[in-house]
Amino acid sequence: MDIDNNIDFKDLWKKQSVSQPDIQDLLARLNKFKKAAMRSLWITNMLLFATSAFIIFIWIYYQPQFVSTKIGIVFTILAMVIYLFVYNKLLAKYKNIEAAQSNQEYLQNLILIKKKQQFLQTKMMSFYFIVLTVGICLYMYEYASRMTFLGAGLTYGITLLWMAFNWFYIRPKQIKKQQEKINVLIEKFEEVNNQLEL
Repeated sequence: MDIDNNIDFKDLWKKQSVSQPDIQDLLARLNKFKKAAMRSLWITNMLLFATSAFIIFIWIYYQPQFVSTKIGIVFTILAMVIYLFVYNKLLAKYKNIEAAQSNQEYLQNLILIKKKQQFLQTKMMSFYFIVLTVGICLYMYEYASRMTFLGAGLTYGITLLWMAFNWFYIRPKQIKKQQEKINVLIEKFEEVNNQLEL
């Protein structure tokens, strides 16, 4: 009778271990998330630095005459620099995700990253778009003033329409995609932690 009980316990144990999430798969997902986030961070840095350098080149080469153009250039570059400054603070959070951590530490780091991402996606992105829009509108004024009313209206209209498309369509899709990725990881680590506490 003892032998039968031992066999039953082994079968139960095998069934329980099958239902638990695979920790190696979870760590692989976490590593993939970390690499994708780091790659996105570096690409954003390179693109915004290249854009800022190009804007400075335009300023030096074309020597705009209106003060509004110069203020627009400063606003545009300022928006990018401030956004990058805040965005780059995530780099330390991504680097904190290491292979030797406990599940609880992984979970805490992911929750911190999620909070930082939400701040970046809401307050910082709003600041960035507002300052960037003001900067571009001021920059374009000098050139639009030389156009016909229709030409200037079309130029501003197309530019503002493109920015609105980015704000109302592309930005929400990117935010949703980022949130889904991190929420899945947080849920999985919470599931593992709950199972370990039992």
